[in-house]
Amino acid sequence: MSAHPYYPPDVEIPGYIPNTRGTLALISLFAVGCAVIFLGTYLFTVNKRPQISPGDLLTAQWFALCGCIHLFFEGYYSLNLHALPTKQTLFSQLWKEYSLSDSRYLVPNSFVHSMESITAFCWGPLSFALVHLISTDHPLRHPLQLLVSMGQLYGDVLYYMTCLFELVVFGAENSRPEQFYFWGYFVFLNAFWVVIPLGLVYGSCYGCK
Repeated sequence: MSAHPYYPPDVEIPGYIPNTRGTLALISLFAVGCAVIFLGTYLFTVNKRPQISPGDLLTAQWFALCGCIHLFFEGYYSLNLHALPTKQTLFSQLWKEYSLSDSRYLVPNSFVHSMESITAFCWGPLSFALVHLISTDHPLRHPLQLLVSMGQLYGDVLYYMTCLFELVVFGAENSRPEQFYFWGYFVFLNAFWVVIPLGLVYGSCYGCK
């Protein structure tokens, strides 16, 4: 069995290779990537729709970020599940870092792989479509926004609940004991895909034109 830092300690992760980049470096690179996406989306939407409202601009930036994370980052996981622990690409190292809060990403877990694949190849392209619809003020924006936001919300709630089920029923702890990983990575990062989609669902149902 390969030595690794993941929980539970006896989980088998064949071929695991430790990251060459530290936590701060990986988080910084991720933050820079997000900033580039936000800036690019700002320039695109303002050029297409100069009178865009601040709310619509932020929503377009949100869906651009979702599109990139879903299609490229989560899509990478979906296509490289079995080789992920052995790779040293930036995306592989980011996944190995996140997996300190949920080791199910480094083993063949049927729910996580299915959920991430649907998210990547359904909600990813549709998120990019939403950026275009918002930037052109297209009437199909709200129906599609409702669909994608409900899909994101449903997947995230199932993600939380399956982890809770495994903990309560089987006593399986997939996160390291340090609180940073559980509350910082597992709870905080994923909470964006609960809180923001809830607001967008409300906006599409009651605040559309």
